Amino acid sequence: MPRILTYNVHRCLGTDGQLSPSRIADVIAAYEPDIVALQELDVRRARTGGVDQAHVIARALGMQMHFHAAIKVMDEEYGNAILTHRPSYLVRAGRLPGLAGRPAIEPRGALWASVNIGGADLQIVNTHLGLRRAERLAQVDALLGPQWLGHPACREPVILAGDLNAIPRSRAYQRLAGHLSDAQAAPHVRRPQPTFPGRMPMLRIDHVFVSRAIEVLRAEAVRSPLARVASDHLPLLIEFRVVQRMHVVREVGNVPKGGIETVC
Repeated sequence: MPRILTYNVHRCLGTDGQLSPSRIADVIAAYEPDIVALQELDVRRARTGGVDQAHVIARALGMQMHFHAAIKVMDEEYGNAILTHRPSYLVRAGRLPGLAGRPAIEPRGALWASVNIGGADLQIVNTHLGLRRAERLAQVDALLGPQWLGHPACREPVILAGDLNAIPRSRAYQRLAGHLSDAQAAPHVRRPQPTFPGRMPMLRIDHVFVSRAIEVLRAEAVRSPLARVASDHLPLLIEFRVVQRMHVVREVGNVPKGGIETVC
């Protein structure tokens, strides 16, 4: 079954103070995901040695990489990426709204890629939302709007993943939950698991939301010894299958007849 892993890598700076993109790649590789949604990547930034972290991690995993810079100053970039070894292409990448009159707030962004899973085109949106409630709500509204999840091309099956900085009782989470399902609330999942902070996780702010065509089979926060030190967040791993509703029109009476096809 395919797997998606979402991971805030904290610019590959571990809780032990070490910078190591290769260690992040090792954490991911141990779970063999098909799709990886990464947040807080440095690309050619002086503070992390000028390394293109997105490229280094993708190369170590043997994956194609789609990157979007939420912040770009000269040649230095900081943002999010979608990695996969499946056939894929970037559909959209762009900024999300901030707060009016607050230019000092860190810019946020999202990227949307189409990934082919066993013949099904899976729409993946990866994002990292802001720290303030009003900011997150504006960003969720944008993601649900016509340029992202509300776009005609963003049709079933759909997954939204990332660090939302929103706990389940927050308004931002609840607004998303009105349109998509929290993977950790799926029937096959025993109990939701927190992902932050990495050493002693208490908060559930990293999420994977899925559309109706996604059946979640497994969800877990990766708690390996290496994951506990590689970043200040734990990765969240989701195993799933795509269930496509096929509509066949009968010749007599033109009455629709539905069927179910599972794509692994």
